[in-house]
Formats: sequence, C-alpha cells, structure tokens
Amino acid sequence: MVTDILFVLWNNANLDVICCGQKDSSGQPDPLVFAELEMLILVINAHKQKTKGYAQKIIIMNVVFDYLCIVKKLGFVFLFLGVFALGQDHLSGFNMMSFTYKMDPKWMAYVELQTRARRDYTVIDYYETKGGIGYNLNKNNQAFVGLGRYGTYEKMKISQEEFRLWLQYTFTQRFGRLKLDHRGRAEHRFFYASQTGEHTEANRFRYRLSATLPINKPKVQEETFFMNAFEELFFGPKDPNFKRNRTFAGFGYQFNHTLSATTGYMFQREFSTKGNDNFHFLYFALNFTIDGTDDEKDIVIPMVD
Repeated sequence: MVTDILFVLWNNANLDVICCGQKDSSGQPDPLVFAELEMLILVINAHKQKTKGYAQKIIIMNVVFDYLCIVKKLGFVFLFLGVFALGQDHLSGFNMMSFTYKMDPKWMAYVELQTRARRDYTVIDYYETKGGIGYNLNKNNQAFVGLGRYGTYEKMKISQEEFRLWLQYTFTQRFGRLKLDHRGRAEHRFFYASQTGEHTEANRFRYRLSATLPINKPKVQEETFFMNAFEELFFGPKDPNFKRNRTFAGFGYQFNHTLSATTGYMFQREFSTKGNDNFHFLYFALNFTIDGTDDEKDIVIPMVD
C-alpha cells in the first residue's frame, strides 16, 4: 500500500515539475515542487517507521498541495488567455481592511488600508492609507470629507506618491431588502514623481451606484450572508475626460456587530491617450465596525474604493 502511495506521489511530483516548471513567476524555484519532494521523503520515513497515522496525514497534505498547484496552473492559463485575447490585461490582487467608528447616530469616523498587486497579482505595487469624517443629515443622506496618502511602485521602487483630499455625498434608497447607494465624490490630487522630482495636481470626479442585498435576514446584521455589486465612473477635465470605470460583484458574511468579510471580482478599465489598461482584480476585505449607539442596527458594508 505504501509503495503504491510512493509511486503516485513521485508521479505527481514529476508532473508538477513538467506542468508548473521548476521556477515560479519571479524566476525563483517553485515552492510547490519542493513541497512535493519533501512530502515524498516524509512518506518514506513513515514507511520505515510503520506509522500508519503519520502516512495518512502526509497523504492529506499532498492533496492540499496538489490543489494549490492546480489553482496556480489555472491562474496562469487564464492570465495567458486574457493577455492573448484582450491585449493589456492584468490579473491583479486587491486587499482592503477598514475601520468604522460610529460616535452617535449623526457622526462617524472611517479609516481604510489597502494594498494592490496591479501588474502581477503576486507582487504588491500599490498602497493606500486614508480616512475621514462623515455626518448623517438624515437616514438616507450623508456628507463626508476625507484625505489620504497613496503610493505606486515600479520594479520594487516608489515611482509616484499622492496626497488626496475629497468631498462626497451619498444618497440611499431602499426597496425591500435591497439597498442602493448613489455616491458622488470630488477629489483634488497632489502628485510627486519620485524619479523625476516633478510636482503636479489634478481634479477628478466620481459617481458610484452600489447595491447590497442581505440573503438570510431583512437587514445586514450579525450572522448575515449578503451580496453586493456596483458600477463606478471616473471623470476629469483633461483628456481623456472619461478616466476609468469599475464593475464589481461579490458576496460576504457579517459575523457579528463588529466584523465582516467580503470577497469578489472587480473589472477596472483605465483610459489613456497612450492606450487602455484592463485590470481583473481578485478582491478580499475585512471590515471592523465599532458602534456604541442605541439606534437600530443596519450595518454598512464598505466596498471597493
């Protein structure tokens, strides 16, 4: 029996060498291949020790690593097909963590941290740190003022830094369980090109229509599954006037009054006179909310921003 397992593991290890290659996308030795070989050695030791339970654990580990390798192969296949079919397309990563503090029914504070892997989903090349203060005019209208710092990297070196100020207004509509948010934002952006020392400024305007739909409860409360989606448009005074559009669809779970998790897919198209770029973001977010007020709970889920 163990001999058969060794034969299967050895074939899998060789198959991974052929399919995955011995190097990853950065040119380094592929850790999944080495993991297969290490497990092969462990199974040999288990056979020598005649410890059946130990060998079973190794088999389970092998299944997990096989799954990871398959996912990796499929990711590179889809990336290759996307680049081949659509030109400047990128499989990208988008990670976010947000903190919302509701001081009273009218006032709230918000902080958000982001990392993105834009050109290569395995390499982080962008970050955001931002926050602001919001005021609820009434149940369906909110004004917000925010500021943030943003950094873009090229070849592991900072290439552009940005400081941003913005004003925004959000109008909320409810149709049964479905909640719609219309958000408008005006931004003033200060850029610094680290490599050339050049300082520039720009204005940008955004409109986002977003929807949140709780699945198993009338509102997003503790232990609630939900779906969310949005479409956002970006405009500016300089050519091209239509700067960017984003389309997102995802789902998540509100664990309790404090913590929720969201994952999904976002398509982002960047418009430029030099040519357009398409980004296919795989999105994941953790959202923390601190709400000590006594008003009726209807937790707001932060979306891609």
